[in-house]
Amino acid sequence: MKFLHSMIRVKNLEESLKFYEQLLGMKQVRTKRLEDCTLYFLEDENGGQIELTYNDDTPQEGYINGNAFGHFAFAVESFDEFTKRLYSLGYKYLYEPFDLDGKGSIIAFVNDPDGNEIELVQNVVW
Repeated sequence: MKFLHSMIRVKNLEESLKFYEQLLGMKQVRTKRLEDCTLYFLEDENGGQIELTYNDDTPQEGYINGNAFGHFAFAVESFDEFTKRLYSLGYKYLYEPFDLDGKGSIIAFVNDPDGNEIELVQNVVW
């Protein structure tokens, strides 16, 4: 069995594409139109995918996340470079980079345009 992707519903497609493509470096690889929505598949350089679903009848206030979902996690090469890109695109940290365990793993968090938490990890040490 192979994991394929995670899907999230988005309120503002343009802002979500900007966040995932320009900030996180994902690329749109395909789009699929369904009866009541359009699916946008974004992929990282290793083939990991997120599906952004834009419904025709998106609630004006957006979607309410349940309390079971935690976050997506992405590896970053350098927080110095990522931070420059983050601020240049008009985003800010939810939690600034910090040393997770004293062994070199630096993590930080940002929110995507719909409030989903994104964990960023530099020097992954498990």
